[in-house]
Amino acid sequence: MTDSALKLRITDDMKTAMRAKDAARLGVIRLVLSEIKQREVDERISLDDTQVYTVLNKMIKQRRDSLEQFKAGNRQDLADQESFEPGILQTYLPAAMGEAEVDQIIKEAITTSGDSSIKDMGALMSTLRPKLQGRTDMSEVSKKIKALLTP
Repeated sequence: MTDSALKLRITDDMKTAMRAKDAARLGVIRLVLSEIKQREVDERISLDDTQVYTVLNKMIKQRRDSLEQFKAGNRQDLADQESFEPGILQTYLPAAMGEAEVDQIIKEAITTSGDSSIKDMGALMSTLRPKLQGRTDMSEVSKKIKALLTP
């Protein structure tokens, strides 16, 4: 069992944060490693970089949802913490793609696969996921595909 390069980088960053006594950053990194380890134990696998990106994206989405809830509940102290964490998590994801680049990849995939119906969306998403995962919001990709496939 070999660790992915991303997991090694996260572990190294944890050690660096420990040496620097950066408690806030260390806490976020430990949460990431905990989530990764939990998924590995639950599924009895060793996660690769793509699967770690999935974990990171899920954590970012959770933080953003919590941030909205804390703001709605007038809990600025908790909102400040939740707004800090996605910034740390984002550093482990690849550079985000521009909207035009995502649109181009979607159009190419539709043209290549010949999919023209909303029924083909699942196959199209599975084709696009490896190219786009971690580089853009997949829910936005889904919305764009629906708009292109819906007559």
